[in-house]
Amino acid sequence: MPHAVVQLPPEQIAPLARLYDEAVAARRRHTFIAGGVILVCIALSCWAGEVRPGVFMANANRLGEYFWNILPTLRWDSLGADLAEWYWNLDGWLKLLLDTILIAYLGTLFGGIGAFCLCFLASANLVRSPWIRFTARRVLEFCRTVPEIVFALLFVVAFGLGAMPGVMALAIHTMGALGKLFAEVVENIDMKPVDGATAAGASWTQTVRLAVVPQVLSNFTSYGLLRFEVNVREAAIMGFVGAGGIGQDLVEAIRKFYYSDVSAILLLIIATVMIIDLVTERIRHSLIGMEQGR
Repeated sequence: MPHAVVQLPPEQIAPLARLYDEAVAARRRHTFIAGGVILVCIALSCWAGEVRPGVFMANANRLGEYFWNILPTLRWDSLGADLAEWYWNLDGWLKLLLDTILIAYLGTLFGGIGAFCLCFLASANLVRSPWIRFTARRVLEFCRTVPEIVFALLFVVAFGLGAMPGVMALAIHTMGALGKLFAEVVENIDMKPVDGATAAGASWTQTVRLAVVPQVLSNFTSYGLLRFEVNVREAAIMGFVGAGGIGQDLVEAIRKFYYSDVSAILLLIIATVMIIDLVTERIRHSLIGMEQGR
């Protein structure tokens, strides 16, 4: 049976329509004001950053010319010889790529261990002392606020060229970044196992080990793998300041205008990062599926 449509009298419709028009007009005013504020902020940022569109347009073609120059000359009739000439130092570059991956791995491992130790102290649901939480959180903030490249530059000055400054720089920044993520995971756990362990007389360390870690371990591993992906890319940049890895050869090729070497190294880095991203993504999705299936 169809429902009858109730028609309100005009004296009741008029106030409602007026209120609706006023709400729409207010929403439009807020949108225009927000858009104006954003445009003003963009203009001030461009002015403070000395962004000059005219200079960009006048020199934009030089970027295209550079990418054209780094492309190798490949001929179908001599493709094998051209590829061999393009990747003339393939063995050396692969060794440096392995160094880059190891730098990222060690930086992620050491940083993850540090984050694992500090995240529980930074969690409000596990630590009642505000001073302990404050200290742990400020340490993590300092570690992730300073860019990796700055840490690497400082460690290169202190310890010399090589892989160790890169590992230390990545470890410190990773500890700060993962520590925040780990602490957020811990603060969202189910507190019933924690209360049960505490009621049974478990110490704080035993409570964390038996009631907290089993709940967060898969998420910790997922975040650690995601950070490893990031660190592989960051480790390639560490070489720009002499902190080991393939970045050293890349920056040398850029500075000396070895165009074909630049493209060869960039393709190797891109391929390596893509493979690592695909592998770690599958592992992370498997871990997430296991966690959701519990």
